[in-house]
Amino acid sequence: MSEQSGGRTTLPFHPMLELEMEMDVFMSDWLHCNQLSNYVARMVSHDRSDPVRHANLLSSALNELFEISFRSGRASGRLHCNVSRGDGAERIALTFPCAPAQQHLYRDATARASKAGALQRYLDALADESSVSEEDVILLGLAINYDASLSLQQVEDRALTVVLDIPVEGLLN
Repeated sequence: MSEQSGGRTTLPFHPMLELEMEMDVFMSDWLHCNQLSNYVARMVSHDRSDPVRHANLLSSALNELFEISFRSGRASGRLHCNVSRGDGAERIALTFPCAPAQQHLYRDATARASKAGALQRYLDALADESSVSEEDVILLGLAINYDASLSLQQVEDRALTVVLDIPVEGLLN
């Protein structure tokens, strides 16, 4: 059974992989963003039509999400990544500690990435990165480059979950 979400039909997603670690361990080295994204992408891509291509695309998107959580600057709490699969799409749900004052930056950036004109905002941001926040550039890039849909869920007032649905099998590049 499928659901309607923001005008887009979503298919049921089935769990593939779940990863959790202490945020202070994750933030102890910037390379953890790349290492975790590569590991997770390879684990969930083994049975796709082109596993190497799938893993590369998924790893790039995951790396952006891990970098967002790294930049949150909150070392207390836990990082939780859940990857699920629908028909031709992957759902990444990344939960990380995030101060309430910073959460509005992510909400605003997600809203801008989901509105009409997102492509033009992204192109403008690439031309002049000082005109928008880093969160905007990353989330706009995910939405535009991966044809992804984004949503946010607040976890009480101490953490945030970024949910990214990526139709990796359907991407042309």
